[in-house]
Amino acid sequence: MALPDSYTLKPNSIPAYFDAILDAQPPERFSVKFIERLGFTSTNDRLFLGILKDLGFLNRDGTPQPRYFNFMDRTQSKLVLAESIREAFSDLFAINTKANDFKIEDVRNKLRTLYAGKKSDIVINNVASTFRALCDYADFSPVQATETVQSQKSADTANPIQSQTPTRTPADSLPMGAKVQVSGLQYHINIVLPDTRDQAVYDAIFKSLRDHLA
Repeated sequence: MALPDSYTLKPNSIPAYFDAILDAQPPERFSVKFIERLGFTSTNDRLFLGILKDLGFLNRDGTPQPRYFNFMDRTQSKLVLAESIREAFSDLFAINTKANDFKIEDVRNKLRTLYAGKKSDIVINNVASTFRALCDYADFSPVQATETVQSQKSADTANPIQSQTPTRTPADSLPMGAKVQVSGLQYHINIVLPDTRDQAVYDAIFKSLRDHLA
């Protein structure tokens, strides 16, 4: 089951935790001592270490992973976190792809179903509050979808031969790249001719085109 066991008892501190990470040099090993050096000295702050591991920022021994360093890019940090949340709570997003928009009570109800009695209500409430706080800090904007649309527009611009424009020009000859009027639309036809020295082959090709398209 793709649901984390980690949570924080201080969900309101999640923005401060991540902001502190962005302001600090990545450590060789993210430990309790490092959390304390960031200014979080409460024993409850130590729970954030487990959250970072479940989000894929750290491996089990606390070594920063590529996702941690990707997060350090401030232009991408909240998008990176959103991706991490989707993966860590993939069972929740399998129920609803917009689980990040769930209200806290909706999150609790879904988690009760997914944990299937394996977690107490206290744990479920803490995980739900942590999830909600993480989502509030992250950026779930559909960046990839926007980029896809822009890429498609660029592709259409780069291939104008596929465009169709109204025309009234008659087609009285059909050389290579000829224009044929069909229902008020102009089509551009590209003909790939065979490599041959026999003129009769070319004559037969163009005669067939005139017979069928005129």
